[in-house]
This record gives sequence, structure tokens and C-alpha cells, in this order.
Amino acid sequence: MDATGQVTQLLARAAQGDRSAEDAVYRLVYREMRQLAAYLLRSERSEHTLQPTALVHEAYLRLTGDRSASWQNRAHFFAVAAQTMRHILVDHARKVNAGKRRGAKVSLDSALLYSPEHAPELLELDEALTRLAGWDARQSQVVELRFFGGLTEEETARVLGISTRTVKRDWSMARAWLYGELSAGANGSEHSSAP
Repeated sequence: MDATGQVTQLLARAAQGDRSAEDAVYRLVYREMRQLAAYLLRSERSEHTLQPTALVHEAYLRLTGDRSASWQNRAHFFAVAAQTMRHILVDHARKVNAGKRRGAKVSLDSALLYSPEHAPELLELDEALTRLAGWDARQSQVVELRFFGGLTEEETARVLGISTRTVKRDWSMARAWLYGELSAGANGSEHSSAP
């Protein structure tokens, strides 16, 4: 059985209370979650408080702390992990950014590169994704899964139940819309239009 099938099977057993399955899931997904966290925090200073290991542990604790969650498969687990990591990063950015001015022009590339200096950009990205979700929830989900979740186009398609071609189109359209939205600056929400 490949790692994907093994994770799916172990998630089902863990959902039934099997502690050894939960431990095995952690060992199997830890490396991938750590790589994703390192990617999300790639510009962090080494002495910064939010390190990839801390992000993984916080996300995993939140994921496994919800006993009502029923993971369908590995891709579903990583989709929820993507949302969880996004929320953790946004919460951290809010703390770092408390009391600072916002509303300047933001580049999508800097918003996707988390560091304390980029906290305002991550908050702008989060708000832009929320606005995008109001117009096209699926495009917002594609961005979240591809960027925050590190899922491939194929995995994103499976999670959302759409074709890979649709994922590619949504990813392209959402990125273009986000570039425009984030570069609009403080008045971006006033001039927003549907993607």
C-alpha cells in the first residue's frame, strides 16, 4: 500500500479511537507538514518565535484535538491542515501587526512569504481571500489548498471533486485577481470586482 492509502486507512482507525494509528499518522504526515511549514516560513529569521516545528505542532494539535473530525483521506487531511496553518499564521500576523498602519500596496509574492515584516501583507491576503470566497468560494479554496496546503493540482482536484483542468483555470484566475486586489492598496476593497 502506498503512503497515501496508508494515511487514509490510519486516519479511519484513528477516528475510531485507535491511539497507535494516531501515532502512526503523525509519523507519516509529520515530514510533509514540516516541509509545508518550512515553505510557508521560508523568510523567517532563525531566532523568530514562530518556527516550522512550532507551526506543525500547533496545527497538528488543533487537527487532532477536534474529535468530531472525520478525515476522508490524506488529501482531505492536508486540506484541513492548510486551513489550520493559514489561521495560525494569520493569528500570529495579527498579534505582530497590532497597532501598525495598513492599507499600502501589497505584492502577492510578499504576501505569500511570511515574516513579521510581511505580517500586514499576510493580513491583506487573508482579507482578499475572504472577499474572493464571497465571489467564488472554489477559487479561494484552490488558492488555500495549493498555497497553504501545498497540494498538487491533482490532489486539489480530488479534494474539491473537480477536474485538474478546472483547478488550473481557477488557480490562474484567482492569482491574477489577487495580484490586482493586493496591488490596489487601501482602496482595494472599494474597487474590487468579481474575478
